[in-house]
Amino acid sequence: MNIETPSLQQGLEEPSPLAQESAGANFYEIDGAFRDLVQLYLAPDVRTKLEPHFARLGALAGGRLDELARIADQNPPVLEPRDRFGRDEDSIRYHPAYREMEKIAFGDFQFHAMSHRGGVLGLDAPMPAVAKYGFQYLFVQGEFGIMCPISVSDTSTFLIRRYATEELKSYLLPRMLSAEFSTLWKGTQFMTEKAGGSDVGAIETIARQEGGRWRLYGEKWFCSHTDAEVALMLARPEGAPGGTRGLALFALPRTLENGTRNSYRIVRLKDKLGTRSMASGEIRLDGAVAYLVGAVDRGFKQMMDQVNLSRLSHGVRAAAMMRRCLNEALAAARSRHAFGAAVIERPLMRRQLMKILVPTEQALSMAMLAAQTMDKDTAGDNQARALLRILTPMLKLRACRDNIPVATGAMEVRGGNGYIEEWVNARLVRDAHIGVLWEGTSNINALDVVQRAVGKKGADEALAATLLGKLGEADALPKAYRARLAALIGRTMAFARSVARNPGEEAHARLAGTGLYNVASAVVLAWEATRPGVDARRAIVSRFVVEHRLEAADPLAPRDDAWEREATALLLDPMPVAFDRAAALLVA
Repeated sequence: MNIETPSLQQGLEEPSPLAQESAGANFYEIDGAFRDLVQLYLAPDVRTKLEPHFARLGALAGGRLDELARIADQNPPVLEPRDRFGRDEDSIRYHPAYREMEKIAFGDFQFHAMSHRGGVLGLDAPMPAVAKYGFQYLFVQGEFGIMCPISVSDTSTFLIRRYATEELKSYLLPRMLSAEFSTLWKGTQFMTEKAGGSDVGAIETIARQEGGRWRLYGEKWFCSHTDAEVALMLARPEGAPGGTRGLALFALPRTLENGTRNSYRIVRLKDKLGTRSMASGEIRLDGAVAYLVGAVDRGFKQMMDQVNLSRLSHGVRAAAMMRRCLNEALAAARSRHAFGAAVIERPLMRRQLMKILVPTEQALSMAMLAAQTMDKDTAGDNQARALLRILTPMLKLRACRDNIPVATGAMEVRGGNGYIEEWVNARLVRDAHIGVLWEGTSNINALDVVQRAVGKKGADEALAATLLGKLGEADALPKAYRARLAALIGRTMAFARSVARNPGEEAHARLAGTGLYNVASAVVLAWEATRPGVDARRAIVSRFVVEHRLEAADPLAPRDDAWEREATALLLDPMPVAFDRAAALLVA
């Protein structure tokens, strides 16, 4: 992990009663865990080319991007229903800080095109998923809200490339993949309606063929990135059956080919708890021209590709926000002195820091594994496809849920200032909550893990094989700890399969999905610790997962936590941990 102490801000060099922050640090350079995993999961030649860009984005995330994010959060977008001539243009006015962040994301780093063409950041070919999500991880530590437009632009392009006709590709892709910010068409997805949120099959928007063109009628209730140049959405063609079987996928351009506005209105913008920098609104479709994407009777299944890509991105974003929370908590706890010592020396504070650190490291490992699995799936690996099917909702379920107590815990470490909007903690707390709502609530993702990935697809077999394979490779681990992990794999898989087989056990779906995530992360963390060049502290984090998230303990019974005190000291010390010392703590 190797998290170094960020330099104190505002020129303060002496210990202070006022806790300091991590802003101003290079979020790549202070993140030893991420640097270790980049060299583990990313091909050496790609890593060598991209490392200067990781460092550059790390500096931006802790510097200029962080400054812009604070300003944009305090100055949210404003809907202008009409122009000065009284025309219904319904444009959205953004603060210059938001526009500057857009130029960094879409102009400088070209997040929208990374996965789809060469020429981004010096790479001749499309960027591997490990690298793309690595850049997202760094960016989100500075600004979260704009990652929605970044992600949906990327995933909209994915659907157009995979399902659109050649004619539609020729029309949209050059605009959606433009390297010039001034000519770029950014993308989004509009799916939620009053009647159809989690229950997508209840969507009421109607598609009619009029004069040889598809036109859409209805309303969309929650449209993030409301003024994107092209939106993908589901609608029901007239005469199509009910439920998800009758939904078709359409691309809705904001501007028609003749340069006029399409026939839909932005009715209002949402006044949201978080992600205030980015515009979310409601739209009314009044015969808007749209283009059919793919088969007319497979719209829902096609849209699920975008949903799953967005879910993976949400898991990465949660990992990123937790890392920022951890950086903030460590900077605060190390710099603030009270009762004669730095507060990080207090036992209760050290315990609280571990409650922040452990889920942060879990999420990073699972996000990197999922990204690597996506790359293998893209290369045609069938087992990777099955594994990705279960990893994606697992990561979305657990990392997004963990982000909320982590953000709250980091706010508490800072103290009263953490509740003040001048500091980043308040925004982190607000933004953390959207992860359990966008792209499916926790219940929806838990059901996807257990009922569909396990019950219908049998993806648990690919997960079990992967975890047992990593245990086999991690022969440097103590034999007793490997046996402990193997037993937990067996118990967790058996429980998830039981819940999947029995409809009456639906209430246990979240418990089963959480168990799969925890056992997977415990194994992956331990395996990573045995790889060359990776700090062995990840094995210690693995044991914390086992002890506190996978094995029951009597909360009122005295416990011998001598190993935990030593383990905490090692994890809170920025110096690397030798493997022999970490291994000894696995069986202490």
